[in-house]
Amino acid sequence: MTKRFAVVLAAGQGTRMKSKLYKVMHPVMGKPMVEHVVDQAKAANIDNIVTVTGVGAETVQECLGDKSEYVLQKEQLGTAHAVLQAEPLLKNEEGTTLVICGDTPLLTEETLEGLMKHHESNGAKATVLTAHADDPFGYGRVIRDEDGTVLKIVEQKDASEKEQAVKEINTGTYCFDNQMLFKALNQVGNDNVQGEYYLPDVIEILKDKQELVSAYQLTHKEEALGVNDRVALSKANRLMKNRINEQHMRNGVTMIDPDQTYIERDVKIGQDTVIEPGVYLKGKTIIGEDCMIGAHSIIVDSTIHSDVQVKSSLIEGSVMENHSDIGPNSHLRPESIIKEAAHIGNYVEIKKATIGEETKVGHLTYVGDATLGKNINLGCGTVFVNYDGKNKHHINVGDNSFIGCNANLIAPVDIEENTYVAAGSTITDNVPAESLAIARSRQTNKLDYHKKSRNKE
Repeated sequence: MTKRFAVVLAAGQGTRMKSKLYKVMHPVMGKPMVEHVVDQAKAANIDNIVTVTGVGAETVQECLGDKSEYVLQKEQLGTAHAVLQAEPLLKNEEGTTLVICGDTPLLTEETLEGLMKHHESNGAKATVLTAHADDPFGYGRVIRDEDGTVLKIVEQKDASEKEQAVKEINTGTYCFDNQMLFKALNQVGNDNVQGEYYLPDVIEILKDKQELVSAYQLTHKEEALGVNDRVALSKANRLMKNRINEQHMRNGVTMIDPDQTYIERDVKIGQDTVIEPGVYLKGKTIIGEDCMIGAHSIIVDSTIHSDVQVKSSLIEGSVMENHSDIGPNSHLRPESIIKEAAHIGNYVEIKKATIGEETKVGHLTYVGDATLGKNINLGCGTVFVNYDGKNKHHINVGDNSFIGCNANLIAPVDIEENTYVAAGSTITDNVPAESLAIARSRQTNKLDYHKKSRNKE
C-alpha cells in the first residue's frame, strides 16, 4: 500500500483575526482549528504528519503533542516556502503527500480519503481539491483540459473574461507524489508582486514536464471554508455545530431545537436521550441512554450515566450514576460523584464530594470535600464547612443519617451511620452511630416582653 504523508500549514499569523491568539488555535466547537485538521488527517490513514509552525509554534506543539512532527518556518515567504520546510523529514520518502491548511477545520476524513484515492488510482503527480462556487469571485479558477485533467490554476486578478466565468475553484488543498513535490518546490520562484513562493506554481511546473495533474471536486463546498477572520470563524462554528448535531440525531438522540444546542466534537451521547434548547455539552463529556438534559444546562468533561435528569444546571469534571437527578440551578464542581438514584435539588453546590445511593440533598446546600453514604437526607441550608483559611478538611456522613435544616458541619468530623443532627446545630465533634447531636443554644422565652419594651419608649 502507498505510504501517505501530510504537511499541515500552520505558520500564518492571521492578522485579519485581530487577535492575540495564534490563528489556527482559535477554537471551532471547542477544539482548535489545527487540531480538527490533524485529527481528520490521522483518521484518513496518514502515516506521518508534519505541521509547519511559525509565530506561536510552542502553542501549536503543546496542543497537538505527539500527533505530529514539527518544522519551523522562520520567515513567512509563501505557501511553497512553508511546504519546503518539511523537506528534511520527507524528501527521501516515496508515496502520496497531502498538503492542507491548518485553518480549514471543516474538511472531513471522508473527503481527504476520497481525494487521496482519486489521486492514487489515476496515477497523477498532483491532484487539486476543488469546489463548485456559484459566486467564484476572489478564488483561483481551476482550468481543465477536454479530458478533465487540470491545465492550470489561474488567480482572479490574472484570469481572462472566459476563465473568470469558470465556477470550479481551488480550495488550497492538494495531493502530490512526494518526491516530485520536493523537486518542483526547489524550482518555484518568487517573481510576483508579493515576492513570495506560491504552492500553485508547482502545478504549472509539473504541467510543463508533461506530468498528469488531476482534480477532485468536493460534494459540499462549505467543507473548504478557510477561516481568516471572525466572521468566517463564526460561520465555521455554525457549520460544525450543525454537522455534529445531525450526526447525534441520526444516532438516536432527540434535540428539541438543534439550532440552540451546542455539542463539542468529542462528546458521546446514548440513544433516546433528550436535549432541550440552550444546552452546551463540552470537552470529553459522555452521556448515557434515556437521559433528559434540561434547558440551559452546561456539562463539561463529565460522565452522565443512563436515565439521569439534569435540569438547568452546571456540571464540571464530575460523574452522575444511573437514575440520579440534579437541579434546577445547581452546580457540580470537579471531582464530584453522584451515586445511583441520588437526588440533588435546586441551588445546591457539590465540590469534590461523593453523594451515596438514594441520598437526598434537597436545596440551598453546600457539600465540599465530603463522603456521604446511602439513604441520607440533608436539610435545607446545610453547610459543610470544609476550609479553615489554610487547608481543606474532609467530612464523612454514614448511611441512613438525617441532617436537619441549617446545620453547619465543621470539618474534619465524622458523623456515623443512623444518626440525627438537630436543625440549627453547629457540629464540631464526631457523632457516634445511632445518636442525636444537638449543638445550639437553649431557647428562652421572655414573657410580657412586648409590653415592657413599649413602656421603655
